[in-house]
Amino acid sequence: MLVPVAISIGAEASIGGDLSGAAMVISILLGLVSIGAGLALWLWTVRLFARVGQGTLAPWDPPRRLVIRGPYRHLRNPMIAAVLAVLAGEAMVLGSVPLLIWGAIFFGFNHAFFVLREEPALEQRFGDEYRAYRREVPRWLPKRAAWTR
Repeated sequence: MLVPVAISIGAEASIGGDLSGAAMVISILLGLVSIGAGLALWLWTVRLFARVGQGTLAPWDPPRRLVIRGPYRHLRNPMIAAVLAVLAGEAMVLGSVPLLIWGAIFFGFNHAFFVLREEPALEQRFGDEYRAYRREVPRWLPKRAAWTR
């Protein structure tokens, strides 16, 4: 949250950016929809971590059970997808290219983290259950049909 605020202040971003008229209204509306959808998805995933996984997103209290419900049946990383939707929405509302660049950097760091650290740790913790899940559910682009075990 702090990085987008700092970028917006540093770039002197304003509602609508350099757009005007219908383009500005459409950009703001699409941005607000993206932010709302991202926040809703993020809250859903945090709730699933607590209820199904019996843990949190905090590294010191990770889920004790593998969460394969709701959006996790379509996509392995819906929580990060939610944050990216919020970042994209902020960029649209503010007409901010620097925020889009930050979103790309955020995605790159998360991709590297998931490939190098998170996925091996999940495989170690959950074994064959995670390996089967990883084979069937994509990392970043949601599959249309929900995966069932």
